[in-house]
Amino acid sequence: MASSYFLPCSVLLAVLVLLSVNAAEAAIREYQFDVQMTNVTRLCSSKSIVTVNGQFPGPTVFAHEGDLVVVRVVNHVPYNMSIHWHGIRQLRSGWADGPAYITQCPIQSGQSYVYKFTITGQRGTLWWHAHISWLRATVYGPIVILPKPGVPYPFPAPHKEVPVILGEWWKADTEAVISQALQTGGGPNVSDAFTINGLPGPLYNCSAKDTFKLKVQPGKTYMLRIINAALNDELFFSIAGHPLTVVDVDAVYVKPFTVDTITITPGQTTNVLLTTKPSYPGATYYMLAAPYSTAASGTFDNTTVAGILEYEEPWSSPSAPAFNKNLPVFKPVLPQINDTSFVSNYTAKLRSLASAQYPANVPQTVDKSFFFTVGLGTHPCAVNGTCQGPNGSRFAASINNVSFVLPTTALLQAHFTGKSRGVYAPNFPVAPLVPFNYTGTPPNNTNVMNGTKLVVLPYGATVELVMQGTSILGAESHPLHLHGFNFFVVGQGFGNFDPAKDPAKYNLVDPVERNTIGVPAAGWVAIRFRADNPGVWFMHCHLEVHVSWGLKMAWLVLDGDKPNEKLLPPPSDLPKC
Repeated sequence: MASSYFLPCSVLLAVLVLLSVNAAEAAIREYQFDVQMTNVTRLCSSKSIVTVNGQFPGPTVFAHEGDLVVVRVVNHVPYNMSIHWHGIRQLRSGWADGPAYITQCPIQSGQSYVYKFTITGQRGTLWWHAHISWLRATVYGPIVILPKPGVPYPFPAPHKEVPVILGEWWKADTEAVISQALQTGGGPNVSDAFTINGLPGPLYNCSAKDTFKLKVQPGKTYMLRIINAALNDELFFSIAGHPLTVVDVDAVYVKPFTVDTITITPGQTTNVLLTTKPSYPGATYYMLAAPYSTAASGTFDNTTVAGILEYEEPWSSPSAPAFNKNLPVFKPVLPQINDTSFVSNYTAKLRSLASAQYPANVPQTVDKSFFFTVGLGTHPCAVNGTCQGPNGSRFAASINNVSFVLPTTALLQAHFTGKSRGVYAPNFPVAPLVPFNYTGTPPNNTNVMNGTKLVVLPYGATVELVMQGTSILGAESHPLHLHGFNFFVVGQGFGNFDPAKDPAKYNLVDPVERNTIGVPAAGWVAIRFRADNPGVWFMHCHLEVHVSWGLKMAWLVLDGDKPNEKLLPPPSDLPKC
C-alpha cells in the first residue's frame, strides 16, 4: 500500500531511545537490528529478501551530535552479514565501521555483534547499509543526526522532515545475479525498477498501489533528507513545480542554493528545503528519479521512478465540496541521461558553509600527494575457459592498475595484532606504474593486476589525492567513497589532470566537504583530508558492480604519539573469520 513516510520533528524526538536523564548531555541511543528473511511483493511478484527487523527500507537510526550509538546486530539469515554506518567518522572506533574483511570479519549466520560509536562533530543525514557482497540491495536505512539540543539549524527550521531513499529493485536474487556475473566474467543483469522509500510507483507495470506519497500543506517548508541507496546508478531527482534548496550534503552544511533538479551518486546524501505553494493548487505533482550514465546502453537500469507530492485537502467541514481526485498531474523534465555538463555545473555550485560556527578547515599545505587512476579493465580468461567480457576476457576494475582482492583475515585485525604478513602488502602504488593518455585512446593492453595492497600514512599527515578517470572500456563516472574521513573537494575538471596548471585553480577557501564524490567521466577530481583517525580505512567505488570487479583499496593510518591518537582495542565480541 502507499506510504507517506512523514517524520515531524516531534515524532523524531519521541522515537529516540534516550537513556540519559539530562537532555543537554550526550545520550546513549540503543537499537536492535534483527537481520531476517522477509517476503515482499513488488511489481506483482513476491520474493524473499534480506531485511532488518522485517522492514524495507530498514529502520531509521536517530541521534544527536555527540551521542553514543549502540546497535546490536543479530544475523538470522543464511548469508554472512556486516553493517556499515556510511559517513560516520568512527574516530578511533574503526572496529565499528563495518566493511567485511576490512575492519571486521562478517557476522556469521546465528551470530551477533554490537556496533558502538560516538557521533563527533557531525549533524545531518547519513545512512547505514550491508557491506558484503550485494546484500545492501535491500539492507539499508537512514541515519538522522540532529544538532545538539538547543542548537538550531543554520537555516529556517522546516515544518516537517522526510527521509527520501532512492533504491533499486530486482525480481531476481541479487546474490545470484552477481554470482553469475563473476562466474562468466561478463556484466551483471540490471535492476528491474528504481524505488522511492522501497516503492516503485505508478510508472511501472502493476505498481501503482506501491507509490510513495508526500502529503503536504500549502505555505509550509519541508526538509527532504535524500539518500541514494541504489546499487549501481547515479540519479537525477526533481519535483514538478517545486524548486529545491540544497542546504546539506553528506551531513555537512553548505551555502544554500536553489535548483529544479539535483544529482546524487550512490552513497551520497542531500538535504533540501521544499517550500509548498501558498494556497491549495488544485493539482498533484510527480517527483521523479532517473539515471545519469555515460555507460553503454543496456548496462544500467534506464527506467524512471515516480512518487507523488499531494496537497492535503483544504476542506474541513461536512458541507464543503468533495475532494477532486481527478486533478491534473504535472511531471518535471529531467536532464538527458548522459548530461555530464549538467552534473558538472551542479557539483560546481556546492560550497561549504565556511562560517565561524561551521568552518571549512581545508589543509593549506600537503604532506603526502597521490595520483590514482580509476577505471575499468580486464582479466584474461582462464585457459580453455569461456568468458563473456570484452574480446573473450573477464571484466575487471582497478585503482592504479591494482584490482583489489579481499583477504580472508580482516585487515584491521591483522594490523592491530602485528600479523599482517601474508594478509596485505603496505606498498600500494602512489601513482600509475605506467603513465598513458588516461582519457584518450586506450592502451592495447587492458589487463590489470591483482593485489591486496595498502597505503600507509603517519598520523596527522595532510593528504592530497587526485583521482583520474580513464577511458579504458569507456569513460564512466565513478562515485568514490572514503571510510573514516570527510574530505574537501578542492578541484575537478575534464581530460587529463595537469599538475603544472590545474592546482592553481584549486578552491582552498570554501570547497565542499563530503565522504563520497563522483570522479567525472573522462575527468579528474582532487581532494584533501587530514589523516587524524588511526586504523584501516576502505576506499571504493560505490557502484557495486565495480566494487565486485576490484575498484577498491585501503589506507592504513598509524597511531599518533598521544593516548587520544591511538586506535582503541577491539571489542570482545568482534566476529571471527
